Amino acid sequence: MSNPKLSIIIPAYNEEQSIVETVQAIMDWPIQKEVIIVDDGSKDSTFQKIKELAEQSNEIKGVALEKNIGKGEALMRGINKASGEILLFLDGDLKATAKNAIKLVEPILENNVDMTIAKFPPAKIKGGFGFVKNLATYGIYLYTGFRPSAPLSGQRAIKKSVMDQINYLSSGFGIEVGLTIDVLRKGYRVKEIEIPLYHRETGRDMKGFVHRGKQFTAVFKTLVKKLN
Repeated sequence: MSNPKLSIIIPAYNEEQSIVETVQAIMDWPIQKEVIIVDDGSKDSTFQKIKELAEQSNEIKGVALEKNIGKGEALMRGINKASGEILLFLDGDLKATAKNAIKLVEPILENNVDMTIAKFPPAKIKGGFGFVKNLATYGIYLYTGFRPSAPLSGQRAIKKSVMDQINYLSSGFGIEVGLTIDVLRKGYRVKEIEIPLYHRETGRDMKGFVHRGKQFTAVFKTLVKKLN
C-alpha cells in the first residue's frame, strides 16, 4: 500500500471531558489522514468541542447527529464519509493514550493483516465476572475457529476494501463481535495487538452491572443473528 490515506473515525457520546485530548493525541502521526468525529446526539458540549477542533485543522471533520442512534450506526455514518484506504476506529475517551493506536495501523501498511484489534492492558479496577467476554469469545470461536483475547475491543483498524464488503455493523454493544465474525467468515486475516491504551472502566457497582447486562444482551442478539 503506497502512501495510503488513513480515515480515523471516532463516535462520541457525551465526551466533553475527553474528546479534545483524544484528538490532539493523534494529530502528529506522520501519515496522510482525516479525523471524522461523529457526535451521537450528545447532551453536553461535545459537539461544540468538535467544532472548535475542526476550526483548528482541515484534517478534522465533525458530524452531528440529532439524536443518539448507537455506536454501530454512528460508526457507519463516519465510514460513509471516509475517503481513506485504511479505517481506524477509536473511542472518544482514550485521551493521551490514543497516540499509541498508530500501532494498529502499521501491520496493515505492511500488508501483513487485514484487520487489527487492540488488546488493552489489565484493568486497574475490578469489573464484571467475565460473562460478557466469555460469551463473546466462545461465540466468535464457535462461528470462525478464531479464539480472541479481546473480543469486545472497539479500537481496531481495517482495510476500507474489506469494510466495503460488510453490509452493516451490529447495533449497540454487539458491534465488535459482529464485525470480527463477518471479517473472519470472509477469509480475511485478523490480528490482536497489545497496546497501552486506557479508557473509562466500569466497576462492580449498580451502574457497572447494568452496563454489562446491556452488553450481554446485545452480544447474545448479535450471535443469534449470525446463525443465519
